[in-house]
Amino acid sequence: MKKLWQWLTLMLAAILLIGSTGNTLVQAANNEQPANNEQPAANDQSLQKIKNKGTLVMGTSPDFPPYEFIAHGKSKIVGMDVFIAQKIAKDIGVKLVIKSMDFDSLLVALQTGKVDMVMAGMSKTAKRAKSVDFSDIYYNGGMDLVIHQADKDKYTNYRALAGQAVGAQTGSIQYNLVKEQATKSKLKSMDKITDLILALQTNKVAAVVLDQASAEAYANNTKGLIAVDAHFKVKVPGTAIAFPKGSQALVNSANQSIAEIKAKNLIQKQYLPQAGKYMVSGSFKGSKDKKAAAKAKANNSMWAYKDFFAAGLGYTIFISAISVFFGFLLGVILSLMRLSHNKIASAIATSYIEFVRGTPLMVQLLFVYFGLGLVVNIPALLSGIIAVSLNSAAYVAEVIRSGINSIPVGQTEASRSLGMSRTMTMKYIILPQAMKNIWPALGNEFVSLIKESSIVSVIGVKDLIYQSRIVQSDTYRGVMPLIITMILYFIITFGISRLMKHFEGKMSHE
Repeated sequence: MKKLWQWLTLMLAAILLIGSTGNTLVQAANNEQPANNEQPAANDQSLQKIKNKGTLVMGTSPDFPPYEFIAHGKSKIVGMDVFIAQKIAKDIGVKLVIKSMDFDSLLVALQTGKVDMVMAGMSKTAKRAKSVDFSDIYYNGGMDLVIHQADKDKYTNYRALAGQAVGAQTGSIQYNLVKEQATKSKLKSMDKITDLILALQTNKVAAVVLDQASAEAYANNTKGLIAVDAHFKVKVPGTAIAFPKGSQALVNSANQSIAEIKAKNLIQKQYLPQAGKYMVSGSFKGSKDKKAAAKAKANNSMWAYKDFFAAGLGYTIFISAISVFFGFLLGVILSLMRLSHNKIASAIATSYIEFVRGTPLMVQLLFVYFGLGLVVNIPALLSGIIAVSLNSAAYVAEVIRSGINSIPVGQTEASRSLGMSRTMTMKYIILPQAMKNIWPALGNEFVSLIKESSIVSVIGVKDLIYQSRIVQSDTYRGVMPLIITMILYFIITFGISRLMKHFEGKMSHE
């Protein structure tokens, strides 16, 4: 009973520690800002800080053409929002830096200092304004339904979708509109618009709700789809830039640039036509470069994106290799700590292993990137490696512990009777035999680690999954990039499996 109370105390302390540290993240996810984060205008150094560091970091989710998307055939983010951000940065006199991540992570990134502003076709709502400072509205557009062309007479507005599945991006204004007004429809939410369009093409949903400009872009570039007015009851909020609370000086600077953009009508005359030239069909309103459009279509094969897949493959292998090394190293240490006679070391190792195995890798990754980001700014790639390594270590530790426990106790007694120390016994007698027993299980864990490393794409690490989404967004082809990604993952994991099998055969003959 005493040990049980010790375990309960340890677990309760861990939960309270994580809960108190993650409080800010929870508030950010619910669009709530702690009251003590309000800063007087007199102490506002937001604009000066940007000038001092020389960069303006923009957070975005580049799957929302024509606002932001990956330029066709190029590994760079372009779009109306990017062009506006470039002007804002130029007017301030600094360089624009773009960070890509999932839409529902953008406000968390803003509030944890990962980015200086968010531009992602974000609607200016009262709820969001509680946690961020918004600029003036720079674009107004309605809400459309993207549907199959064959359903144009069937689904003329959101009311006609009663009883049907309707897709919307998680955390978006479209999500809230469907939830609040299309109550007779079945809401299906996903993080990526490319996934929503794929769901529409494969008849998982009957319609996808998008901003009018983005709906037109997808409809014009995807065969068999059209965009129609959704006819929602309330007026749709305009699009604005989100800044951290207390950044009024930075907001005022951005508003000056926006005022000039509006006065010169740059969005309609320059930014939208320029965005259209980067798209596959070049068919967005205002784009007249038909020659470029024809060339883009000719280069729309998957082979044209071999460099994207190669880059993603390189990141995936790099992350996996580093994580396997540190995961195995830490796993050995944890297993020995758990088996040691030192109660404190054993309790620490056991608590760590049980906690990590009891929480999702996704949450651990977000905690490392955003949670620890409140204390120290860890780059996305390093955050991914840390999270995957720490997660793998818990599972490797249990595999090694089971291997050590599988060795008969007589082996230890015999070695000790020969005068060998506990350390020598473990190093020369127990571990070599245990490795033979656990080798297949370790191989399975390494293969699983390679596949689980794909989770790092949610914080903008350019691994295989990230690159496949870029190709999806650029080509408007949902299935083929996934097939290629699956094949590449299979090649990696099959190669690792055969390599582990080769060494297993060698060990069995020793």
